[in-house]
Amino acid sequence: MSLLRHQAASPSAYTCEQKHTGLRSKVMHEKMEAKGQRLLKGKPKGHKRGGPGNSGDGGGSKKQRLDGGTVSYFRRVSDRLKEGFADEEDRGVFVENVLSEVKGKAALVAMDMTGSLVLEGLLALASPAQVAEVLEELGGETGSEFTAVACNQCGGHVMESAVRQAHRWTEETPDVTGAREEEHCGMLEAQVQRVSGVVRENMVAFAQDPYGSHLLRTLMHVLGGCVTRDTPGTQKAKKDKRCEPELVDFEIPTSFWWELKHLADHLMENINVFVSNLTACAALQTLLAVCHRKRPKLCKKLNKSIMGYLTSLSSAPGVSPLLVFMKDQSGSHLLQKIFQFSQKALLRDVYRNHLRSHLMPLALHPIANFPIQSLIAAATPHKLFLKIFDELMEGFEAILAAGNIAVVVQMVESCVQWEERQGELLQRLLQAFHCSEPASLQVSCLPLFLSFLTYEVYFNTETAEGDSVTQASPQAFSVCYHGSRLVQALAGFKERSVLMNSLHDLCARDLLTFATDPFGSHAFQVMVTLASDKGRGKILKKMEDMYVDLACSMYGSRLLEAVWNSATISQRRRIADKLVPSESPLRSDRFARHVWAKFGLTAFLKRQGDWMEAQTGESKKRKMFRDILE
Repeated sequence: MSLLRHQAASPSAYTCEQKHTGLRSKVMHEKMEAKGQRLLKGKPKGHKRGGPGNSGDGGGSKKQRLDGGTVSYFRRVSDRLKEGFADEEDRGVFVENVLSEVKGKAALVAMDMTGSLVLEGLLALASPAQVAEVLEELGGETGSEFTAVACNQCGGHVMESAVRQAHRWTEETPDVTGAREEEHCGMLEAQVQRVSGVVRENMVAFAQDPYGSHLLRTLMHVLGGCVTRDTPGTQKAKKDKRCEPELVDFEIPTSFWWELKHLADHLMENINVFVSNLTACAALQTLLAVCHRKRPKLCKKLNKSIMGYLTSLSSAPGVSPLLVFMKDQSGSHLLQKIFQFSQKALLRDVYRNHLRSHLMPLALHPIANFPIQSLIAAATPHKLFLKIFDELMEGFEAILAAGNIAVVVQMVESCVQWEERQGELLQRLLQAFHCSEPASLQVSCLPLFLSFLTYEVYFNTETAEGDSVTQASPQAFSVCYHGSRLVQALAGFKERSVLMNSLHDLCARDLLTFATDPFGSHAFQVMVTLASDKGRGKILKKMEDMYVDLACSMYGSRLLEAVWNSATISQRRRIADKLVPSESPLRSDRFARHVWAKFGLTAFLKRQGDWMEAQTGESKKRKMFRDILE
């Protein structure tokens, strides 16, 4: 069974502006004008994708560019920014001097590859008043010039960076206080409102533009009062792509709330575009996420309106239009968000009038199974989940056979809250993995669940005349992402003796592999920490010879710390006894040295009385907090 991943639809990545110079550029421009098209590089202020607000010259003149000396200047500025500043005064003087050089040609700098990068960095360091001045120049007298900059591949980044600075609209500037500070913050507030007005009037053009759409989404975040946390490039590259970007809330002026509402109203007037276009649909999903976080009532209204539009569209006789959108790439992403942010009444209505008796074919579909997962998760707190569960259980093994294993995993995770369905689901899982009968096979369920392989495949057996005959040794112990999620959920079931018996049956080698695997360590941690003191002691006794290996592993050390936090004092003492003889390799290892420090093993070696006192106090504190939570 393959591991499926749902790739979110996103606009094309930003690319650097290519150079077109000399005769070749002129000839290309003339050819494209002859075809009635506009060449991006032929306009002095970017391309005209932004709509009527753009102020192109309509002629064949070359685009203005920064001269070589100016580009060299901005390269030196970039180098200086990377070096940092000794104090805020030096930084303030530097920013002011550079922005004075930008004044009068801000749009030109913003749409230059080198200049835009410098301007982005400066805006993050500038005061709200300075940011407002840059925005004022970029928009021109009427604000119409915002469109050309925002829909430019370099200028779009600058506009985003400038608008993002609105989260600092209440900060105090060292040399500005009182009424003066309020005036400067009001300037930035007014400029963000001006940007919002231009975007609102050209909503469709911005939403469909690969660069302008990013400004639209940033504007939604800022007007809602939450921005994505800045993450260094190296960390961002390593970040798990399945995770949503982390948001930071901030206080907004009242005017931003009204701007967000007006923006949402204009968006709904063009809902047909936002539903059908991938780039625009991503912006709509951002609006739903922001409103769910900051404006729940508006989110509820939007969900209801969007669902009303989707269900009103014509489709084949007797077929709900929602079934069509569930199987559409853009529509499925949108429905995932709607289900995620919907309340009980809307979910119940969607199921009764559109999805009932259609869940199985949708769960088997390569695209529609993803909104089905969101529907299951959203319905979990409500009795609606039981109806969805019963309908999907009819084709349980068919869903697994289709490779849509995330649907099954979501069902198991949701069943943690529904004890009355746990026994039935566990039995169906054992049957699906072919380890239900005879009962002696159930002890092998854990490696099967973790690898998402049936008994015959994992143990290399084949059936001959009704008998199972072993042909080779079992496969190497392995863990997949969904297998780890499945086991973590099963560990939360009330009856987990089958799972724990399978854990106790693992050999030491497989146990070590399980504990040090990137996915497996999470599942192992849940199983150990949720076990009773007696069950945990049995597991720890089997792990005693591998504590040093765990401490020296990236994932094993994290698991060992979790085990330590849930262990009794006597169990901690046994762990310490096994670790201290390997003091030298542990203290020299980059992972194990943290384990050594956190476990207080130096004190354990030299002052066991103090160590015992510290552990006893910590144990009492943990018990007190546990009693409070219970």
